[in-house]
Amino acid sequence: MPDDNGKYTYYPGCAAKGSSAAYEMSMLAVGEVLGMNFEEIDDWNCCGATEYFSINAIPAYSLVARNLALAEQMESDQLVASCSACFLNLNKTNKYMGKHPDLDQKVNRALAAGGLSYDGGLTVRHLLDVVVSDVDQELIAQKVTQPLSGLRVAPYYGCMVVRPDETFDNQEYPMTLDHLMATLGATVVDFPLKAHCCGGHMTQISEDVAFELIRRLLHNAAEYEADVIVTLCPMCQLNLDAYQNNVNRRFGTDYNLPVLYFTQLMGLAFGLDAKELGIGTEIVSANKALAKIGQVEEAPRKKPARRDKKALPMPGEM
Repeated sequence: MPDDNGKYTYYPGCAAKGSSAAYEMSMLAVGEVLGMNFEEIDDWNCCGATEYFSINAIPAYSLVARNLALAEQMESDQLVASCSACFLNLNKTNKYMGKHPDLDQKVNRALAAGGLSYDGGLTVRHLLDVVVSDVDQELIAQKVTQPLSGLRVAPYYGCMVVRPDETFDNQEYPMTLDHLMATLGATVVDFPLKAHCCGGHMTQISEDVAFELIRRLLHNAAEYEADVIVTLCPMCQLNLDAYQNNVNRRFGTDYNLPVLYFTQLMGLAFGLDAKELGIGTEIVSANKALAKIGQVEEAPRKKPARRDKKALPMPGEM
């Protein structure tokens, strides 16, 4: 829970200051409506993403623990991360240092070189957890002035926010984001692949693997006639949005599914301005979807190319 002033210590991560700036913009705007105060860690550093732990474990844990040590110096004992990869690394480091004295000793020795130490006084949480667990859902419903009525939403959690440890939702079939979107008035479609992997950084390693993983997610959302995919992770948003055209070229498909952050849809439902929420910075335009809820006037667009159904096997048929 936050302190009496609704304050949470906030770790933004690198993406929030660049490719996913819209996520942070919408988070702060929605937080203001709900009385949530996110205080950013001063002088935070990159969490190292996921690969670094496979290369050199102690420096990787120490890199993450530096952020924990800085956050521990602040008044709140709740550390919030909006990025799923950052959440995974912060939460894992926090738990492992508490469970393994040898690791704790080595990491704190490294931190001491910078005049820091970490005593394990934090609870690390994802932004979605904070929104659905700490905020009265009736309050969220009361703040809705422009319901997302008629908007078909596919909630995409990705693979890291509920794994490897079950934190605030079911590991195999999470539902908190589904319930939140329903509270906003959206039509939540069934999305069986909601907790499957988007490929992460695989786009830089093997396009064959990465594009197939992305294609399956887009196909699953499209077959349930979703208007928009809503996510909670910058890497997931980037992969599904930025590489959607690559997937179309490779598989002969014509997906045109916008990918927005859950905080952006919350902001729209609260009556906030789309530009204030960073909407319009996505690569696959959300105009067609948002026109359904009266947020924008849909511009005429060319008829899409015919979809090659032979290139669209059901998930699991590959």
